[in-house]
Amino acid sequence: MKNKNNPKQEFLFGKRNYTIMLIGLAVIALGFILMAGGGSDDPNIFNPEIYSWRRIRLAPTLVILGFGIEIYAILANPKK
Repeated sequence: MKNKNNPKQEFLFGKRNYTIMLIGLAVIALGFILMAGGGSDDPNIFNPEIYSWRRIRLAPTLVILGFGIEIYAILANPKK
């Protein structure tokens, strides 16, 4: 009879890393949600809301921050 050692399968990252990744993903999603809208259905009417502070400054900053959080989550050392 062969005795096979089946090593316990571990995840690539720790629980803390996955939690940070989910937070980063939520921040990225929030940035894209804030960036949406502001256009006009009629191409002859200009809607200045497309250049609002929320769409030009806040939303892209949140997306970049979210990607930074994702990079940190990948590089963070999992606590064992």
